[in-house]
Amino acid sequence: MAQKILIVDDEQDICEILEFNLANEGFDITCACSGEEALKKITPEHSLILLDVMMGGISGYKVAEKLRREGNHIPIIFLTAKDTENDMLTGFSVGGDDYISKPFSIKEVVARIKVILRRQKYNGLPSNNGKKHEFVFGDIFIDLETKEVHAAGTKIMLTKTEFEILVLLASSPKRIFNREDIIGRLWKDNPYVTERTVDVHITRIRKKLGERADLISSRSGYGYRLNVQNNETEL
Repeated sequence: MAQKILIVDDEQDICEILEFNLANEGFDITCACSGEEALKKITPEHSLILLDVMMGGISGYKVAEKLRREGNHIPIIFLTAKDTENDMLTGFSVGGDDYISKPFSIKEVVARIKVILRRQKYNGLPSNNGKKHEFVFGDIFIDLETKEVHAAGTKIMLTKTEFEILVLLASSPKRIFNREDIIGRLWKDNPYVTERTVDVHITRIRKKLGERADLISSRSGYGYRLNVQNNETEL
């Protein structure tokens, strides 16, 4: 069955170009010309959203924020004419998985989509050799099967990328992962991801962990690791 992609852009010619070329790549395409229309058309069957940032009405950033607040973790690739580092980091901070600047080449868009969908298929998570299905650190519970995280009994809503980073750190809690390690594991096929992107995602994870934000510690000049106490062991 063809994977479904939702294209959201208020420029009709861009929608038509993307729809034609992605359909030729074998994808099942749905188009929306506004954020409001996108929120009505998105379904659980969609595998990815190509989302323009600057639109009349609800912006792409607002659409992404709403989806993430509702617990929808569908991968989002932002399309935008704004290409500063701050714009890119804003896209990641609201739950985006990738960011493509306009004007773009169709080949680049197709390549980025395939990278994201491949990550989605294989989860990007460290192999547990069929043995480990969960990590427990004190009152932090990470379920690899349901892809859920609970802290003190409260469910923590992480995006797919945030979950993958947390699981990577949990897989070797005594190891310090530098930013290159994390990029290599999660974004190895994306040359556009920078070390700053890792920092943004770590900041978001810590914020969502609330009082347990200290679970993730940083060591200046080295990287990140889980701050596991002596009485907190993985099960």
